Amino acid sequence: MTDLPIRDGDDALRVNWLEITSARPDGTVTHRGTFVTSLDVDRDNVAELADCARARWKIENETFNVLKQHGYHLKHNFGHGNDTLAGVLVVLNLLAFSLHSACELAETLWQSARRRLGTRRRLFEHLRTVTEYRLFPDWNNLLSLLATGGTAAQPP
Repeated sequence: MTDLPIRDGDDALRVNWLEITSARPDGTVTHRGTFVTSLDVDRDNVAELADCARARWKIENETFNVLKQHGYHLKHNFGHGNDTLAGVLVVLNLLAFSLHSACELAETLWQSARRRLGTRRRLFEHLRTVTEYRLFPDWNNLLSLLATGGTAAQPP
């Protein structure tokens, strides 16, 4: 459907809407999803838009799964505070996740440490443990230790 108001009222944003229903050959519905977009939806592009919408949903779902299940405790942090504390904790979690994701893509020593140690959780455990007992002169020195398992230079 096209050119639908997203809410009641004359000043409502106009959007386009599509629904995806996946079914088995016997007719059993396995997935149903709806998506709203500002992109034009017509017979020629609805299948491509549906594929893109499913892919976006999958990316978002997997990201939130990581934030909830793999060391960021996002769901847990929602329960703290009455006003701003919960929001601050969510923002800090998202910033940490973004920084870690950037390191996964661009930081060679981080990538080496991940290959050596395995999961993010294990890397974080090592970061926490090592920095509890040793002061490092810089980030590269810390990551070099984690990437190689060797000794790191001592600060002056």
